[in-house]
Amino acid sequence: MGLPLEQVHGHFSDTATSGDAGSASASRLTFMSGNAVLGAAEEAEKAWRDGDRPARGRFRYVPPPTTPLDPETGEGVPNFAYGYVAQAVELTVDVETGHIVVDRVVSTHDVGRAVNPELVVGQIEGGVVQAHGWVLTERLHVAEGRVLNPRFSTYLVPGIGDVPRRIEPVVLELADPRGPFGARGMAEMPFMPYAPAVVAALHDATGVWFDTFPLTPDRVRATLAAAGVT
Repeated sequence: MGLPLEQVHGHFSDTATSGDAGSASASRLTFMSGNAVLGAAEEAEKAWRDGDRPARGRFRYVPPPTTPLDPETGEGVPNFAYGYVAQAVELTVDVETGHIVVDRVVSTHDVGRAVNPELVVGQIEGGVVQAHGWVLTERLHVAEGRVLNPRFSTYLVPGIGDVPRRIEPVVLELADPRGPFGARGMAEMPFMPYAPAVVAALHDATGVWFDTFPLTPDRVRATLAAAGVT
């Protein structure tokens, strides 16, 4: 509606007035709720022009239908919107100890439109750090249905000294025609390409491919030794 943020007041998580619109997950909230709010705002604007005071708008956003992939033709529409991301990693590996230090990560995202640019950058940085833990440090030990390392002292979430030394977010805004003001979901995007980017950089450094995570020093050292890299 073109209003400044100071004139917008939100009421959140009120089940007495709002129906169930699904979870705030899977990079869906900006797309789904954004389209719903945009539609309601347009309805309220029409009511205002018609003289209604106060002007109210109600709108239910229903996403376009999807179809599964045909096993014979490979054709289908499994999703109605996509996120786009590309990552590059520079790392250093100590072939004697197996320790990996990620020196630099460039994470480039097409977000359609950055509704909140500061939060977009923060999400990219946080997603990269989360992925870093999954790829390099976080190893859950389970035996006979029991978690053997249930504490953070033994389940190694990355600390300040473990995370990549430099994370460089790059935000592109190529509008999605179906998104609210062109926006698209991007929450999980920083996580997804990190593992293959690290593995590719590790192969570039050593000539050895890795396919088991996390890439803890003992695993890296053993795999390099088996490949004759010392």
